[in-house]
Amino acid sequence: MTAETAEPTLTVDELAARAGVTVRTVRFYSTRGLLPPPVIGPRRVGLYGSAHLSRLALIEELQHQGMTLAGIERYLQQLPKDLSAQDLAIHRALVSSWTPESTEPLSRAELRKRAGRELSEADLERLVAMNIIRRTEDPDVFDTDPGQLRLGVEMVDVPIPNETILAARTVLIEHTRAVAREMSRLFREEVWDAGREGASEQEHTAAMKSLSAHMQPLIVQAMLTAFQRSMREEIRGWFGPQSAP
Repeated sequence: MTAETAEPTLTVDELAARAGVTVRTVRFYSTRGLLPPPVIGPRRVGLYGSAHLSRLALIEELQHQGMTLAGIERYLQQLPKDLSAQDLAIHRALVSSWTPESTEPLSRAELRKRAGRELSEADLERLVAMNIIRRTEDPDVFDTDPGQLRLGVEMVDVPIPNETILAARTVLIEHTRAVAREMSRLFREEVWDAGREGASEQEHTAAMKSLSAHMQPLIVQAMLTAFQRSMREEIRGWFGPQSAP
């Protein structure tokens, strides 16, 4: 058990509230084996940790993408067993990037409840800098990107200036758009055009949409793995081969 899950403290009700789902949903996913069992605490109460929370959010995002429960189960089985809560949050954020941009208006109290912690004005400014929340005309309501919120909260206490966060976000957007354009070109030329033969336009479009939906999580996982390996190589260059994580 990792340090992040060594001391689970959330009851099933608290877990559901933090994730924005119902207790019934949590229990349903647990019976399907999509969530690890809780740690049994005092008075035989099941307790959950941050890894449960991140895995639940990833399951919800994959379901939002249109994946069946069987497909979600296969996807989760392909992930390393020792992924941390932060790694799962990164997976969730990347998967959510395939959907059209959408926000959810949350009050300060609702935002604090989802974050599971108090958020100071400085914390809110960092979330704004990361484009995870946006201020509205009502100072107590924020347009929130639910797919990025949990990862953003993890980043709030990281000692990185807001200017660096903005610069990093610009770099990521530039390069991920380039990857998306190239992947789109390959899909269009190698799959889309080749699949037209013997099918009506309506049948072809439906088949391609279905194929694209199934490919996207796999591509996201491949991108994350490639990025993590590249970062390890870069870090080795900073500190030497014996210091890489």
